[in-house]
Amino acid sequence: MTKPYRRLPAEWEPQSAIQLTFPHLQSDWAYLYDEVLPLFVHIAETIAQHQKVLVVCQDKATVNPLLDKIPSDRYAVAEIPSNDTWARDHGGITVEIDGINTILDFVFTGWGLKFPADKDNLITSKLHALGILHAPILPGGLALEGGGIESDGQGTLLTTSECLLSPNRNPHLNRSQTEDHLKSIFGVDRVLWLDNGYLAGDDTDSHIDTLARFINPDTIAYVRCNDPADEHYHALMLMEAELQNFRTANGTPYHLVPLPWPQTCLDPEDGHRLPATYANFLFINGAVLVPTYGVPQDNEALELFHKLCPDREVVGIDCRLLIRQHGSLHCITMQYPVGVV
Repeated sequence: MTKPYRRLPAEWEPQSAIQLTFPHLQSDWAYLYDEVLPLFVHIAETIAQHQKVLVVCQDKATVNPLLDKIPSDRYAVAEIPSNDTWARDHGGITVEIDGINTILDFVFTGWGLKFPADKDNLITSKLHALGILHAPILPGGLALEGGGIESDGQGTLLTTSECLLSPNRNPHLNRSQTEDHLKSIFGVDRVLWLDNGYLAGDDTDSHIDTLARFINPDTIAYVRCNDPADEHYHALMLMEAELQNFRTANGTPYHLVPLPWPQTCLDPEDGHRLPATYANFLFINGAVLVPTYGVPQDNEALELFHKLCPDREVVGIDCRLLIRQHGSLHCITMQYPVGVV
């Protein structure tokens, strides 16, 4: 029997919707709820200018009135319990199987058993049961988060060993076995592993979407620190060297684009360092949304994305509140390709 052909789409391919899981008063956002809820609404409104938004929330009666500026055909609301808001990591991951979009529902463990995830882990299956996700659904077979992988849509997967080889995710698999599973599940031919790089304040064990992202199959935008006095300098220099050694499927070096290094952002309550990164951008139909942090490097980052994505609108989203819970723009979203929502 012929093995089904699988392909993991790139994020820049046409989308049907972006999922957001809204904060609520029983989540870690409770102390910032009145501030952060309008930000989620603003992000939903921004996305809805280009495509549909799927909002998962604790209480429809609370959320529906907040979305009154969005045309009714540009959003859907699902009332499903959640632990938190990180849709990138509890959302379903879409893979093409013999040309049919299929949702893979991976096990979400709260980033290696760091935080409760029992409700988040059921969101994708409940969306499917409600008929909101119009694609077949299969178990992913691994503990894996969407923020931990990057696809070029052409058979190459980019990831970090710190995350995917975490002993609290899939302790029964070594590196080679993990790679074999990734190739089988996603239909990829190659897995590029980064063994270096991190951001202080990050809870995810160095998700790739905080460090290095495909802009297109030949281009990788990545975090670079030019300050030798910064704690990140050494690890990110080693990561840059790894990226320089990577090759495309055709054997040519990648076009590597260093992202600006944002001025240090500290939590206003206890002063710990927050994981501000411009790598946490979001592709949507016709646009790219870029996180900003109220620092001088924001304008430089936005100008860079204008050059990297000349055929897309570039929109800055102030993510200072998001990083106070140690994630950013890409982390709170999950895209679904055309036909899924």
